[in-house]
Amino acid sequence: MADSPESDIQTGSLATAVHVGASSVSMLIAERKEDGSHLPLDFLEQPAPLARDIFRHGSISAETTERIVAILNGFLSAAAEAGATQTSRAVATNILIEAGNHDVFLNRIRIACGLTINPIDDGEMTRLIYFKTRRRLHDTPAMKSRSTLVLHVGPGNTRALLFENGAITRYTSYRLGTHRTREAIESSHAGGPALLRVIRENASGNLSQLKYDYHDVKIEALVVIGYEIQQVGSFLARQDGSCPIKTLRKLSEKAANMSDLELVQHFKIDYQTAEALVPALETNLAIAEILGSNELHIPQSDYEHGLLQDLLVSGKPSNSLDQEVLRSARILASRYQSDPRHGKHVARISLHLFNELQDLHEMDEHDAMLLHVAAILHEVGTFISPRAHHKHSEYIILNSEIFGLDRKDVTTVALVSRYHRHSCPKPDHPRYNELGTPERIRVSKLAAILRVADALERTHDQRVHEIEVKRSERRLTLSLPGLSDTAVESLAMQAKSDLFEQVFGLEVTID
Repeated sequence: MADSPESDIQTGSLATAVHVGASSVSMLIAERKEDGSHLPLDFLEQPAPLARDIFRHGSISAETTERIVAILNGFLSAAAEAGATQTSRAVATNILIEAGNHDVFLNRIRIACGLTINPIDDGEMTRLIYFKTRRRLHDTPAMKSRSTLVLHVGPGNTRALLFENGAITRYTSYRLGTHRTREAIESSHAGGPALLRVIRENASGNLSQLKYDYHDVKIEALVVIGYEIQQVGSFLARQDGSCPIKTLRKLSEKAANMSDLELVQHFKIDYQTAEALVPALETNLAIAEILGSNELHIPQSDYEHGLLQDLLVSGKPSNSLDQEVLRSARILASRYQSDPRHGKHVARISLHLFNELQDLHEMDEHDAMLLHVAAILHEVGTFISPRAHHKHSEYIILNSEIFGLDRKDVTTVALVSRYHRHSCPKPDHPRYNELGTPERIRVSKLAAILRVADALERTHDQRVHEIEVKRSERRLTLSLPGLSDTAVESLAMQAKSDLFEQVFGLEVTID
């Protein structure tokens, strides 16, 4: 079955999403509706010990690889029989990249199944959590006006999103996960209360950091999502999805005294899920306790089924999601006391030039969003020092979390911000020299536009409000109606338009 981008799927046709997860492989077959939504038709899932291999041995065994190959081929045959001839999305858990042989594993699937699988990156994972959370906020309107922390304890990492008045105001992540914890404590052979103490001790550093990260916020609602805790949600949550902390504590204590076989039989789960269940319960409980929560909320929907549905839409442009990305960038800029008026005006000019020159640069909406983020953040380095602040901006951005952006996107934003002044990109520059050719071209194009926009806002007084763009074979002429004296902007343009001319072959002048 050949891969195909989601945009190629016609209304009424069947779409499929595949997820090679930490403890299972799943597939959703759905019909695409006229409004762009998907009607689930069939859901398939089989257990596979991927996380156990990765965290125990650092690589994926041949046995596990072949099991996953067999599962995928069976799923693809079932999809073909149902009439689904294209796979819209095929992804793997983000812990896959921690396996020393992950490239061999992916090549084996590509050859044996004809399926290209991409590991979920940080940006995609936060987008998926965002979609789940938006649904939860919709189902519980009261949360839109409350400080709500959404917690996702995954197989290898824990992510926390703070929603205030329905908008994301903070995002943090921690190297703390259910399967990672299971393998870290396996050698203790502890059980019962001792097992719970070992889990707490293993998580203590991350728990302390999370407590510090949110010590200044009154958490009014705590929403927890995750594969294991949602698998046993019916044992924890009331009909409205709420779960008292004492109920979670009792179940965690009960589960800690049970063998994996007893967990499988009692909770009707597979062995891979059973192995990570106690770490999942106790980690969620520990976080709820340090935040002072009396109860938490567990979505009643199936975690994996919902993830597959979200995979079919998470790659599409979403205005609400883009706004959250930009909000995160503005919060970061504010943290480093960057002038918000200057950043906003440079962003407005940058996007105007981006739109006017679409046929010249041939970049897409995602690139425009990265340019917007870079414009907001390009001067955060002045917090450290005005001298060489472009390099300080690069450092700050590279070492920050921006909601919805993966590390590749963050690197692009950092480099575009770095090149908004002084030196143009050079092959021997750190990080820039690590990029592939397409990524270098993208950075250069975006930085070229940002430099021109920043030159037009040289005074930091938002003098330029209208820009008329004219192009000839060798020149880009910018007219600034309403501005009688353009001497400052013209001088700045002479210093900053060099990269634009190098990249696009056009001299930039102000008329």
